[in-house]
This record gives sequence, C-alpha cells and structure tokens, in this order.
Amino acid sequence: MPFAERGGFPTHWTVRGNGSREALLIHCSLAHQGAWSGLADVLSPWLKMTAFDTPGHGRSADWDERGDYQAVTTAMAADLIQDKADLVGHSFGATVALRLAVEQPDKVRSLTLIEPVFFAVLQGQNRDGFSKHLDTYQSVLDALDRGDAELAASIFVENWGTGTPRRELPVRQRNYAADRIKQILNIQRQIYDDEAGLADRLQGLDLPVLILDGTASPAIMSSVCDVLQRRIKGATRNRIEGAGHMLPITHPSCVADRIAGFLQLGSIPE
Repeated sequence: MPFAERGGFPTHWTVRGNGSREALLIHCSLAHQGAWSGLADVLSPWLKMTAFDTPGHGRSADWDERGDYQAVTTAMAADLIQDKADLVGHSFGATVALRLAVEQPDKVRSLTLIEPVFFAVLQGQNRDGFSKHLDTYQSVLDALDRGDAELAASIFVENWGTGTPRRELPVRQRNYAADRIKQILNIQRQIYDDEAGLADRLQGLDLPVLILDGTASPAIMSSVCDVLQRRIKGATRNRIEGAGHMLPITHPSCVADRIAGFLQLGSIPE
C-alpha cells in the first residue's frame, strides 16, 4: 500500500487487479479506498485498479484547508494515472472524476459516474427532491454550527448511508463518520455553486460515459442523473433496482456487471 505525494498532497493508495487495462477509483465523502474492495474483487481479471484515500480520509494526510478541496483531489487523481485510465467515481468522487475528464481529457479513456452529487446542475430548476434535500442538508449544517458532530453525522448517514442506522454501526465506523463530517463543508462551493465551471463544459466531453444510480436513493439523485444524461453527448444511463446511494458497497456485483458491460470486458462470473 504505497504512500507518497501525489498532486502535491501526501496520499495513500492501493492497487488491485490483474488486468492490463488501467482504472482509477475515487470514493465518496466519509469513506476511504477500501470501499471499492467488493467491486475490485469482481473486476480484477480485467482491470488494474488504483484506489486512493482523498484528503482527510483513510490514511492520506489530514486536510489543512489548503485551497480548493476538489481541485487538490483532482490533482491527486491525475497524478496517479500512468497512461490513460477508465475513471470510476462515486458521489463526491464522481464529481472529481467528472472534473478530471473535463480538464484533462487526455488522461481519461472512459468515465463512470455513480450517483454524482453535482447538485449545481439543478440550480434554478424545480426538480424532484431538491427542496427536501436542501432541508436535510441544512439540518446537518445546523448541527455542525452547534458543534454537534454526532447528530450531523447521524443525519447524513441516515440519508446517504447503506441503510443501516448509524447507531447500529460498529463504534469505529461511527467515530470515523463523526470525525470527518465537517469535510462536507469543504466541497459546498464545488457541488452546489460549480465554482470550477464544469456545467458549461459538459457538452464538450467526447468519451464514453456511464451514469449509474439506484432506484432506492434520494429522489434528488435521479434528477441529477437525468440532467447529466441529457447534457453529456452519448451518455449511457443505468439504474440498479433496490440500491441506495452506497451501491458500490451494498451492490458491488451489480455495479461491476454494469461497468463490465459498458467497458465490454466480458461476462461477470455467477
């Protein structure tokens, strides 16, 4: 498990798989690179997959407010690509993958976006679930403002977790989420306000794009995926029945099957 500076940031990463085809996996907020283990096990015959811990997560260095969190994470991702990679990003990680594909398309062979939390594309639209989402998000912010990281993490995990109530999770997982819940404050300007200006450049993407979401996710995710599918030329949309937001963890074989079909890797063993 290597550890070195990537994109100018002290980064921990792992490499899984026996394939010759390079892939880069970017996890969601409050997780770490290990979240990809189940999916990587299925895809290992075809892909050589690098997964890294984003700033303040896993074993990468703590975040010290050194500028644009999304930009730093994107630089880390770009520096971990040897030649040209299939990018797979989940939630916030999907917004990083999208930014890398827009800004450095020469590094990207294909793009898989799993429930990208790029809420900025819904600004000014009366979309399903947007008001409810904003109310829930505000309750997380209010809890953080009162210094109640436990409550903030509980609300967040209830809406964006695996479906297991936070109180039923192992103590280590509960503490991990509470210790990192403030990280969501670092990405507001990018995912809500599109500070990087990605939305206006989506139509210029010229590569294969797969958009994945679960039918049991918050309604706002379906709305985001709908908009992205319309704006990205030739994008393929696929929904996984019964899956919630954490589908790479709860439904790794289903997600791997969709990716394998998209990349034309071959049949996934039963």
